[in-house]
Amino acid sequence: MISTDDIKFVAEQAYKRSGLVLSTDKGYLLESRLAPLARAEGFPSIEALIGAAKRDPNDRILWQITEALATHETFFFRDNTPFDLFKQEILPVLSRARGASGSIRIWCAACSSGQEPYSLAMMLEEERARIGNLRFEIVATDMAPRVLEKAKAGVYSQFEVQRGLAIQRLVQHFEQQGDQWRIKPNIRAMVNFQKQNLLENFSNMGSFDVIFCRNVLIYFDADTKKRVLSRLAAQTAPDGYLIMGAAETVVGLSQDYAPVEGRRGLYGKAGVAKSAAA
Repeated sequence: MISTDDIKFVAEQAYKRSGLVLSTDKGYLLESRLAPLARAEGFPSIEALIGAAKRDPNDRILWQITEALATHETFFFRDNTPFDLFKQEILPVLSRARGASGSIRIWCAACSSGQEPYSLAMMLEEERARIGNLRFEIVATDMAPRVLEKAKAGVYSQFEVQRGLAIQRLVQHFEQQGDQWRIKPNIRAMVNFQKQNLLENFSNMGSFDVIFCRNVLIYFDADTKKRVLSRLAAQTAPDGYLIMGAAETVVGLSQDYAPVEGRRGLYGKAGVAKSAAA
């Protein structure tokens, strides 16, 4: 049984590094998430793992603990609505604004193992005839090197491709390798994966026309949400969009964004009129 002091220590360190809020009644979460890490690192118990983390001068183990506690749940075309909004509402508006030879930059923040940015890449590839010479750059980031390596490889199990992918897309955009599926090179080449912690400075990433930051802020406290939203707004183009999860909102947290009327989870820069695509 993990002691309350150890839970408090891990919670404080995880919050410091990732913004993740863990209450002291989440001992069961630590048990389930840290037991595999303790075994992989050769420790006889979770308590021994935490003890080593307290003595680690380089914070390597603490970062591993933080990554293990972070939620990396994702799947292809998760929730559908954001992708429908992107295709039916955002893409036509930005295409007209940027012109046939323009470019659109997209950021998928906290991308985990890559299913979200690859879903967008597949959709854009399928829309190529309609969007013409419009150029796209998809930047996908996460704080966890382990999931980023998986994302870069673009190799998924049968279970992973069955979650959200229609059989037509699987056949069109993947190559089977034994009992796994690898995304074809043209789709992988459309996504640039980078390590980035949302709690750290990301002003050097430049301006984005669309930012996907879904199911991330729900794990932060109010002050952290406000800080992250403020910095996201600074990276959003004046006529750009922020897409959040269905259970998330900017209301009461940010004056930089305003909801797009009738479009749940979709936000534009405050003071810039947004409406449904014609």
